[in-house]
Amino acid sequence: MFHLFDWTFILIIPPFIFALWAQARTQGTYRKYSGIRTSENITGAKAAEKILSAYGIHDIQIRMISGELTDHYDPLHKTLNLSEPVYNQASVAAIGIAAHETGHALQHKEGYSPVLIRNSLVPVAGLTSWLAIPLFILGIILSYPLFIHIGIFLFAGVVAFHLITLPVEFDASRRAVKVLRQGSYLTAGELDGAAKVLSAAALTYVAAALMALMQLLRLILLSRGRD
Repeated sequence: MFHLFDWTFILIIPPFIFALWAQARTQGTYRKYSGIRTSENITGAKAAEKILSAYGIHDIQIRMISGELTDHYDPLHKTLNLSEPVYNQASVAAIGIAAHETGHALQHKEGYSPVLIRNSLVPVAGLTSWLAIPLFILGIILSYPLFIHIGIFLFAGVVAFHLITLPVEFDASRRAVKVLRQGSYLTAGELDGAAKVLSAAALTYVAAALMALMQLLRLILLSRGRD
């Protein structure tokens, strides 16, 4: 007899543990370098403004938003959204994160292929992530293979979104480090700290991709074992 909760559940345990570790590492690294003030003494918002201006980008609004590590670039509304600590603080972490988000703006300006693909998948990924598992479970309950296959297909789209996100995020961090080095925003030691913040944050995207991959594998194994 088929059971949804069988041995395949162990497949998601390693990526889940890795995700918890990545999150803890990100928060720990962020807090460490949030306490280190930069020698240039400019805030994350000011750094983002200077970087965008240096690259001839003048149509993006820099906004302050609530939360911690909620920073993101919105290409649809042309806004660079920085969390309150990043917006206001002149810390190593704030400058690194602000530069990372401007990296996304630079990607968008240059037509960086992975970011264009990712942006086109955002609305689709939201829908597929919402439908995939319910359809799969419904197919199992009703013994309706079509729903099972559609659920797996939709979840494969979720996996694709996570995978295309990886080069986008790594490239944004690479651009951030390059911009900060060339613009002399940070000393060598401060730049090393900013790079550590960005590297730690990148682990969370790796964890999310691994979790999605293992979940997809689990769905495939469950579908084959339903008889």
